[in-house]
Amino acid sequence: MKTAKTKLSRRHFLLGAGAATAAGVSAMSRKKDGDAATPPTGAESRKGYQLTEHVRSYYRTARI
Repeated sequence: MKTAKTKLSRRHFLLGAGAATAAGVSAMSRKKDGDAATPPTGAESRKGYQLTEHVRSYYRTARI
């Protein structure tokens, strides 16, 4: 009978550890209040390929 109690105790421990991990992940994945309202500015607002002066300079020097 002692082994049945030990197994049951382990199961409760593992169940609790799994629930605590899931709760922690859920809490960490939620957005903070300040993050949702800030629009991107500067270089963050322009995504993708941009033909800038340093890119044009590279193209000039890379010609054969």
